[in-house]
Order: sequence, then C-alpha cells, then structure tokens
Amino acid sequence: MVSVDFHVLAEDTPDARMRHACRLAEQAVEQSQRVYLHAPAADVHRLDELLWTFNDRAFLPHEVFGGETSVHPRMMILLGDRAGPPSHRQLLINLADALPPQLEDYERIAEIVAVDPERKRAARERYKQYRERGCTLNTVEV
Repeated sequence: MVSVDFHVLAEDTPDARMRHACRLAEQAVEQSQRVYLHAPAADVHRLDELLWTFNDRAFLPHEVFGGETSVHPRMMILLGDRAGPPSHRQLLINLADALPPQLEDYERIAEIVAVDPERKRAARERYKQYRERGCTLNTVEV
C-alpha cells in the first residue's frame, strides 16, 4: 500500500512548492533513497535550476529523465513529466495537478499543497482519488 504525505505549506512565495520539493529530495538522499520529481513539462526546467541552487551549502546532483532505459547508478534524483524509471520508486514528489502515473509502484509519494486556493482545490481532489485507491494518507503542516 502506498503512503501519501500531503505537505501543506504556510509560505506563499512563487517558488515555495518547488523549494519545498528540493528540501524533501535532499532529505531523502541523505537517507539513501532514490527520488523521482514528477512535474509538468513547463516546470521541469525551473526545477532543474533550483536543484542546483536552492541551498547555499550544497547542491543536489540530478538528471532530467527523458524515458531512457538506463540511468547512471549513482544518480539519486531524477525529474521529469512522465512515469519515473523502476530504479527511482522509493519517493515520488508530485508537483503535477494530477495523480502521478503508475502511482502504485512507488513506496511513498509526497504531495505539496500551496497556499493558492486553486492549487488547494486540486490537492483536495487528488486526496480523494488517493483515498479511493486505498492509499495511506497523512497531512504535514509546513
């Protein structure tokens, strides 16, 4: 059964969701977990830049996943707008407004809920869909 954590943000800045996604990815990598960041195609480039620059003390090596069958074994973080590869199914961070593809294949999923009312509405819809699929749901106030 997939565990889904809804991270409800209090911060209302333009990049708050993406920055929180970077922090979650960093924490997962520190625990030796492989991460797939699922985002709309329009956001992948910005997320790619943030993963290099969001933290002044370190950077998060990563690759944009384009559907390749082989991924470098040392690469802990991938991001893209399609289903992630089997090698990166420990944590999926979903920044899309729809359920991620093949969600049952992931151990954990993190949804990041922005302050924006429209994004909150979309997150509530995903919450209902996850519940209907039998996922374990948790809410984390950030």
